[in-house]
Amino acid sequence: MDSRGFREAAISSIDEIINYFDNLDKRDVVSTVEPGYLRKLLPAEAPLEGESWTDIQKDIEAKIMPGITHWQHPGFHAFFPCAASYPSILGELYSAALSGACFNWICSPAVTELETVVLDWLAKALGLPECFLSTGPTHGGGVIQGSASEAVLTAMVAARDKYLRETVPAELEGDAREDAIALKRSRMVALATSRTHSSTQKAAIILGVRFMTIPVGADDNYALTAPVLAATLAKCRERGLEPFFLTATLGTTDTCAVDDFAGIASALADHVPPGTPGEVWVHVDAAYAGAALVCPEVQQATRIAEVSKFHSFDMNMHKWLLTNFDASCLFVRDRAWFVQALSVNQAVYSNNASDGGLVTDYREWQIPLGRRFRSLKIWFVLRSFGVEGLRAYIRRTTQLGEEFAGWVRERKDLFEILTGPSFALTVFGVVGKDEEEMNQRTRRLYEAVNATGKMWVTSTVLDGRFAIRMVTSVNKTERAHVESAFQTFVEKAEDIVRP
Repeated sequence: MDSRGFREAAISSIDEIINYFDNLDKRDVVSTVEPGYLRKLLPAEAPLEGESWTDIQKDIEAKIMPGITHWQHPGFHAFFPCAASYPSILGELYSAALSGACFNWICSPAVTELETVVLDWLAKALGLPECFLSTGPTHGGGVIQGSASEAVLTAMVAARDKYLRETVPAELEGDAREDAIALKRSRMVALATSRTHSSTQKAAIILGVRFMTIPVGADDNYALTAPVLAATLAKCRERGLEPFFLTATLGTTDTCAVDDFAGIASALADHVPPGTPGEVWVHVDAAYAGAALVCPEVQQATRIAEVSKFHSFDMNMHKWLLTNFDASCLFVRDRAWFVQALSVNQAVYSNNASDGGLVTDYREWQIPLGRRFRSLKIWFVLRSFGVEGLRAYIRRTTQLGEEFAGWVRERKDLFEILTGPSFALTVFGVVGKDEEEMNQRTRRLYEAVNATGKMWVTSTVLDGRFAIRMVTSVNKTERAHVESAFQTFVEKAEDIVRP
């Protein structure tokens, strides 16, 4: 493909993408293909001779689209959104053209420096404390990761290194030091609540440290509070375990609960005072709901200023801020914690700027070595929409969630809200004479609405209650789509409750 062929193919592809977005509501939301469908449609081996773009492009609609679940669909009310927008797609296009591993500054100075600048922009837009800025007093800053799970793992690696560095006697050397580290690691435990995303437990498995679940329930709206955390810390002490890491959440996956940041800080200060060797590293997982912090009223309601007492904070622009996957933005209060834990030098990486400590090398802030030019799409999105445009999107889709919840409340003969609305998420079930009947009815409703193909919701279980999660934050979702979804719920529920 020469430049002329690329121009023709690119124009044709862009037209096809535009047509896809313009007519997305005409497709079913969820793919209905059988496992292994694609192997039956494709040759067993790659072609020996190159094929024309025209033939290749035809297979997108014929072979790929049947196996796509459409996350941008206005009827996608499942999980959380995976937002995309034309500016972010253009950023991805430029990133692909400027392809490089870009693991240190000299590989492409603009790749490093734009990331530092735009993540400072984002931190300010989210109302994060100054300590998380690259220009802040504690030498913090942000780095783009692939996902919130990757961010949790990166933070836990740094936390483990920091804890061992602070608690293993410095005078030990050789085998004695290795033995002390091995003993210490056998006692270290990472903490998270029963509603925290599973990525914290997975990170603990990867790192070979213990993991303990903190139970939370409806009495505290499924949020972590000071008394519950204090009780867990006491239990750890009784067992001779040493907590070194805690994930606090702003917007849990099941219900979008917000943990009590002030209470967490208070309980941890009683356990080990802040700044004391052996303090517990607190990572704030705000993967989805953190996007809403662009709105000042959300900053105030969540008391986001409290996170200045914590160590790291992560949110995904690719969930609710109109940036296509992947763009998980991880902020740390002191960049030295990442560098000390993740810096491995080889002669091949040497250059005057890095060796002189004049620049940031993001390879020291992440698990992999290489990295893409992901900051371009964030730059394009922030400039194209502006902070006010992003606020308008968050407020509009949040209001849709409020309206949906209001309609649900009006039908007490059919539904019961378990939690929410919170950050455009409502969790509800069908009424019944007891828990067993409620669960059976709710599951039947869940299966019935998803079978229509016009909408997709996901489920959860709260204290034994099977529940439906209804999210209204997809960019293309309008009030009419939410009204249609509610009517579908009502019609199917009436058939179930009054057969």
